[in-house]
Amino acid sequence: MRNLLYSVLFVIFLPIGLFAGEGMWLPFLIGQLNEADMRAMGMKMTAEDIYSVNKGSLKDAIVHFNGGCSSSIISPNGLLLTNHHCGYSVIQSHSSLENNYLQDGFWAMRQSDELPNDNLTATFIDRIEDVTEAILVGVTDNMTTKERNDKISQNIKSFKDTYAKKSHEELLIKPFFKGNQYILFVTITYRDVRLVGAPPSSIGKFGADTDNWEWPRHSGDFSLFRIYAGADNLPADFSYSNQPIQPKHHLPVSLDGVETGDFTLIYGFPGRTNEYLPSYAIKQVQDVIDPARIEIRDHALKILNKAMRSDPNVRLQYSSKYARVANYWKKWIGERTGLIKTKAVEKKQLMEAEFDKRLASKPVLNKKYGDLLSSMDVKYQEIELLAVYREYYHELFFRHIELFKPANSLRRFFAKADTEDYKELLPATKKSLERFYKNYQPDIDKEVFKSLMQLFTENVCTAYFPDYLLAERFEMGYDMDKLASELYDHSIFTNPEKIYQLLEKMIRLRLKRTPYIDSL
Repeated sequence: MRNLLYSVLFVIFLPIGLFAGEGMWLPFLIGQLNEADMRAMGMKMTAEDIYSVNKGSLKDAIVHFNGGCSSSIISPNGLLLTNHHCGYSVIQSHSSLENNYLQDGFWAMRQSDELPNDNLTATFIDRIEDVTEAILVGVTDNMTTKERNDKISQNIKSFKDTYAKKSHEELLIKPFFKGNQYILFVTITYRDVRLVGAPPSSIGKFGADTDNWEWPRHSGDFSLFRIYAGADNLPADFSYSNQPIQPKHHLPVSLDGVETGDFTLIYGFPGRTNEYLPSYAIKQVQDVIDPARIEIRDHALKILNKAMRSDPNVRLQYSSKYARVANYWKKWIGERTGLIKTKAVEKKQLMEAEFDKRLASKPVLNKKYGDLLSSMDVKYQEIELLAVYREYYHELFFRHIELFKPANSLRRFFAKADTEDYKELLPATKKSLERFYKNYQPDIDKEVFKSLMQLFTENVCTAYFPDYLLAERFEMGYDMDKLASELYDHSIFTNPEKIYQLLEKMIRLRLKRTPYIDSL
């Protein structure tokens, strides 16, 4: 799951000439830090209306959808509104060439028509606490990075082990400000989330990648789901006997429109902020990291686009994958353009010059932090080749070359197969693999592999090459056609039936040698 930095982004739009403030703030600190300013700007709610542990509040209507998106509860019966692109993969999973909900849209006229989904979740934040003091106990300035991280990990485990929580609650402790603050989120995750409605792509994806990450946009970027719960209104696995959740709070829908000068508040899950990166890091993102990311995805998207245009079935299979790849591809293009256009590096350098100037006037602090920025400059230069490798490694082996995904699923399965929960693990693993192979074309993946591995050999420092690739360099001069054929033409991972047979065989062998099996 992405970093769950449950924060609030407030953007206040007021008439021209008046103040417009913005920031990313934690909801439980609003009353202490921001309420007075916000009310002065026209907010009619109180901090208690936004975040409360004693009554339903705004926080109880804002939901983390499927681990990656913000969403809102808009009815007393658990109706959930999120972006069309956030529900895109779910809509695609229910689609076929005969019933193409991606293309034509979908609407459940009755609750009984709402479509259930595997592994789709909706997470509520029940409460938030600052636990920095407990997590940083025993952490000192003279520790190495590894020692510090190990100590923090120990403290987090100890804290979770002793924290009083209910059986349906989960604990999430996340670092803020690069590990200088730690926040606890007590969450409740619902596992029965059903598709209610989605517009056709002509509305939901109007403008497609051309308009994505642009302003203004004109797409109907929404989809509707409903959260279901057990008889106790708590999370439950899917069952037709489940009932729509009764939320603590929901957002009423107004048809009054917006007037000039209205206070506007945006509340959700922005993920993370890099606002405090130094100029050296921003320059590295602008000139090295983003160009690498963009080039990788350029190559992958061209291959997917060609295949999708030639076959309607492939187009349906790969629509969601293509959208996921294109989303951040477009974001990085805009990010780099914006950094250059706004002269972000130069602005940061001016701020850093001012920082050094003020520091020089404070001898005690200057002695401790005087070389902080110059040492950062050196460190970012040192990690640049590694940073490029890291981006390639993540993009190729965890995002674009799909053959490694079932391999990782099996690796996780066999790592746990010696535990007593294997009987539950097997069907879950098979279901995960079935979802993967439903939308997988080995020939397309093979073309992606050849293209991206060629990029890897051209742009990544050879110090980070795996041994087999170094051998390939000297023996064959990187014959990507041959390398791809060796990998794809003889791999079990291009044949799902063989994988399922392997799973069953390994379980049978395990049953013969496991003493406790007779008691199950």
